[in-house]
Amino acid sequence: MRGQLSLHIRPIEDGDRDAVVSLWSACNLVVPWNDPESDIALCRSKPANAVLLVGVLGGRIVASVMVGHDGHRGWLYYLACDPQHRGRGFGGAMVAAAEDWLAAQGMPKVHLLVRETNTAVQGFYERLGYARSPVTMMQKWLKTSS
Repeated sequence: MRGQLSLHIRPIEDGDRDAVVSLWSACNLVVPWNDPESDIALCRSKPANAVLLVGVLGGRIVASVMVGHDGHRGWLYYLACDPQHRGRGFGGAMVAAAEDWLAAQGMPKVHLLVRETNTAVQGFYERLGYARSPVTMMQKWLKTSS
């Protein structure tokens, strides 16, 4: 569109952490059992297996997606788009950038988890070609709160 700034997608940089955590909070992605700063640090400590991409518009971070792989399949986490900028295709652009990163890593498939309570985002992912999987997700905490 004429006169519209374009979204610049790049890996997170050292000075971006606070802006990313603020974005995740604005998008209701922060929950008590996931410390966002620890998640960012862990992602950045494994550059061969994970990257946190940010979408910058006019010098401000307005979107993000954390993407990683386990050597077998890829995973998307923390897809976020500033509520003031939704409906402009930024979420889809972030997913496409994450998928491109995974494809470059040789991953044949990508997975993501959507909380049952987050029904609004399910249609978004379906429009991008994602489908529900007939699986049961199980978990076990290896680290307990102190």
